[in-house]
Amino acid sequence: MEAADLMQLLYLADIYKLLGDKTRLTIMALLHVQSLCVRDLVEILQASQPSVSQHLAKLKTYGLVKESRKGPWVFYSVNTECAPMVKRIVEQLPDMSAIINKRLQHEVNAIG
Repeated sequence: MEAADLMQLLYLADIYKLLGDKTRLTIMALLHVQSLCVRDLVEILQASQPSVSQHLAKLKTYGLVKESRKGPWVFYSVNTECAPMVKRIVEQLPDMSAIINKRLQHEVNAIG
């Protein structure tokens, strides 16, 4: 086995292990729909802020998500330049639009 092939196998093993976590896989499905900030993910997932931040850090370390600043907020999204295998996995995840829309509608109702 070539060294490059071994490195590819090790990388894929790490990616599968990373995405084998239900919370991280859910985050990837949500971010596939739209960019979200930690606060949004905390509310949707009903998880603690430190937990969500830790999951995002792991996803970011492997280049699966990227972040962008909008004022004081940091928004996370799927890194569209990640490995083709990861793109195929993300494309097969369930559509989370309804969950995001429900959360956004709840936020509008709370404000108005």
